[in-house]
Amino acid sequence: MTSMGETDVLDAERAEEIKLLANEAFKANKFSQAIELYSQAIELNGLNAVYWANRAFAHTKLEEYGSAVQDATKAIEIDPKYSKGYYRRGAAYLAMGKFKEALKDFQQVKRISPNDPDATKKLKECEKAVQKLRFEEAIAVHESEKRSIADAIDFRSIDVEPQYNGARIEGDTVTLDFLKKMMDDFKNQKCLHKRYAYQIVLQTREMLRAMPSLVDITVSDGDHFTVCGDVHGQYFDLLNIFEINGFPSQENPYLFNGDFVDRGSFSLEVILTLFAFKCMCPSAIYLARGNHESKSMNKIYGFEGEVRSKLSDTFVELFAEVFCCLPLAHVINNKVFVVHGGLFSVDGVKLSQIREIDRFCEPPEEGLMCELLWSDPQPQLGRGPSKRGVGLSFGADVTKRFLQENNLDLVVRSHEVKDEGYEIEHDGKLITVFSAPNYCDQMGNKGAFIRFKAPELKPDIVTFSAVPHPDVKPMAYANNFLRMFS
Repeated sequence: MTSMGETDVLDAERAEEIKLLANEAFKANKFSQAIELYSQAIELNGLNAVYWANRAFAHTKLEEYGSAVQDATKAIEIDPKYSKGYYRRGAAYLAMGKFKEALKDFQQVKRISPNDPDATKKLKECEKAVQKLRFEEAIAVHESEKRSIADAIDFRSIDVEPQYNGARIEGDTVTLDFLKKMMDDFKNQKCLHKRYAYQIVLQTREMLRAMPSLVDITVSDGDHFTVCGDVHGQYFDLLNIFEINGFPSQENPYLFNGDFVDRGSFSLEVILTLFAFKCMCPSAIYLARGNHESKSMNKIYGFEGEVRSKLSDTFVELFAEVFCCLPLAHVINNKVFVVHGGLFSVDGVKLSQIREIDRFCEPPEEGLMCELLWSDPQPQLGRGPSKRGVGLSFGADVTKRFLQENNLDLVVRSHEVKDEGYEIEHDGKLITVFSAPNYCDQMGNKGAFIRFKAPELKPDIVTFSAVPHPDVKPMAYANNFLRMFS
């Protein structure tokens, strides 16, 4: 018989072996597997701060920042002098845009390791970010006093230089010929003239403003409809979707379900292409807001820096304004509910309530609009805290009740990277679809889209792999400070 002490020693040894396996999985970018293995190590020896901090890092890689904060906090509780615990928590707070909380953690890292040059550098960057944030807060204009940047822009008064040899819009009409030329130019890393970029964005704004917060889509019997998930600035993978499934048109309509921008470094090309198709034929393409169509995300994850670099500061403001016009959800043939994030913290939410949401604002931190953009499904029943630190997690019973109460058949959502590009959950009543293969050039996942054919609207899921792109790394335009951790 082994004594209690011997059992503890054996458990600790086994935990250490499992931690090494978890580290290998992490190095191979298998972050979900790493989390499972670190969890096993924690079960055997929950008083080792390293396991909690390592699991926090793996959560960060999967954008599960709420869970990362929880794990890093546990590491700190076990060992208040363990600098990596503060470091991991600071990085997670940073990714959530919580710069002030991050600053406190990096100050603590510096106290514990005063001679660590990396800690010093990160603390300085964090102090700069917080100063900038405080300055922006001080000069911010209240929403009600803001004037529309779009109303101040007259694209027709902008001259096109004779030497410009890129795509041109003749008059007011965006044609397929223009689109093909523009997409080709983008493929060759050429920019669109700002006159035409303004024209596309302003025309799209007018169309989006006129739409309700919940859009009804009708697909006639015998016709089909394609739903795509997150594209995240992966322009060359977007072109590949069109290669596989055809260009958007009246006969081949698409819904892109949010998160068009950020992380990938061709976000401007993605958004201008999607908006131009909307201008060419409004019923060819529907666009939903994702959690990354927001100022706070764009500031951190690259879109703001990219737009500033490729176009101008005015465009940064204009895109922020247009993103506030994007609808929040769609319903196909009164059967399929399509939303970027997920469902709600309360039962009884009716489609009519979603229609009535005043969406023309930056996403709030709670309430229906926040939950539509941020929530995730969970395997357990009921509701739980969000692993992201925003929104919530909801179970199969929540999905089932929402569908029954609104006389719907299926929820389609995006928002989460999946190894196969999709996942079917909640007794087949919920499908996640994600259209950015090999996400951030490191996840190794497939992309997917869903084709529905009326009247049955049975989901036909098509998966695809990443295609090569020019040597511009993801997050190339992201917040300097965040790039240090990615």
